[in-house]
Amino acid sequence: AAANMMLAILGGRPVLESRVPMLIGGGIDELVAKVLDQSGVKTEPELQSTAAALFRNLYGQRLFQRSQVYPNVLMTLHTLRGDGRTLYCVTNKERKFALPLLEFAGLSGFFSAVFCADTIEDRKPSPNMLRAACTHACVEAEKMLCVGDSRADIVAAQAAGCRVVAVDYGYHHNVPLDELRPDAIVSDMRQLLELSVHSKSDGAVLRAIA
Repeated sequence: AAANMMLAILGGRPVLESRVPMLIGGGIDELVAKVLDQSGVKTEPELQSTAAALFRNLYGQRLFQRSQVYPNVLMTLHTLRGDGRTLYCVTNKERKFALPLLEFAGLSGFFSAVFCADTIEDRKPSPNMLRAACTHACVEAEKMLCVGDSRADIVAAQAAGCRVVAVDYGYHHNVPLDELRPDAIVSDMRQLLELSVHSKSDGAVLRAIA
């Protein structure tokens, strides 16, 4: 909705709603560039900057509109917290969008901390935010389990030395996740409760899940 409203203001033609999810994953600036390209708008540097600022404003007004949490996520997070697990959210979203979005989705109360990619160098597949989560949790990387849906999540976790479980839905853009060799692939978040993913060093079941 925000992308097509941005295009309408700039005089571009709308993009198909079904195409927009395929453009998500590299941050707002990359999304805006791709949307402008698909709309046929010439991407002069000044226009690109104006469009990105416009999109951020429109998107911020529409967080979680027409959205819903994936099935069984709330139940799984509740169970994990009840079992004494420490949970973190590690996201490529900017903080000004991620924090209110988690509130709207009813997810913020599950996480001990939220790590956001407010700088390019922190954006996954960089391992920086996962390493920061490990430091915050006072655990070695091999005792942190990352759960994600994309190549960036898997690569970031592997670079950080964390175990990683991939979900087979979300924004992986049809990348064959098994070729990236995550420690496991699940199709339902409840399967996390049945997994025994062990650390490389001592075989202990991982006790911190991000």
